[in-house]
Amino acid sequence: MVKEIRIYIEGGGDKKDTKKAIRIGFSEFLKDLRQIAQKNRIRWKIIVCGSRQNAFGDFKNALKANPNAFNILLVDAEAPVNTRPCQHLRLRDNWDLDNIDDEHCHLMVQTMEAWLIADIEALQKFYGSGFKEKALSNNNPEVEKIDKKQLEHSLKAATRHTQKGEYHKIQHASKLLALLAVDKVRQVAPHCDRLFTTLIQKMSI
Repeated sequence: MVKEIRIYIEGGGDKKDTKKAIRIGFSEFLKDLRQIAQKNRIRWKIIVCGSRQNAFGDFKNALKANPNAFNILLVDAEAPVNTRPCQHLRLRDNWDLDNIDDEHCHLMVQTMEAWLIADIEALQKFYGSGFKEKALSNNNPEVEKIDKKQLEHSLKAATRHTQKGEYHKIQHASKLLALLAVDKVRQVAPHCDRLFTTLIQKMSI
């Protein structure tokens, strides 16, 4: 069983307050995992890094600085995924991931917005009156296959006439993450399910 888990996540922009907000959102989304960690006395830390390049750099540094921890990189795929996560990131971003096992690399496919679209009820609850579910109805129920540009376009179209205004990643994503029903997301987003399955296994061995 691992003694510490550190998750390095892309997102949050460049400001401390926005990074804090997205960290709180992910902490809530991953709360079942955090509770398992606490029960097993495993140290748990989420590090929101800003850009994907910063996330990669912080992750690589962590492999050296925290070799006894189970370090995870969690970034947007930014494109369709047809290979294993490390190979995808090698090909797309030219990242050096040699000698790093795939269990350390995890993708939000194609972007984090795929996870948001997986739970329409959470979106309706957050945006309220004026939310247009029909703007999302043409999307593929296999959320990971939805094109990156289409994801954000659909969310903006569905939320444009709500009181909170159209979807804004920095302002809304952290609050939406906290509302998501994890089971719903895992059912339609295999890479999200993979993240949960990997960590549950690591905390059970």
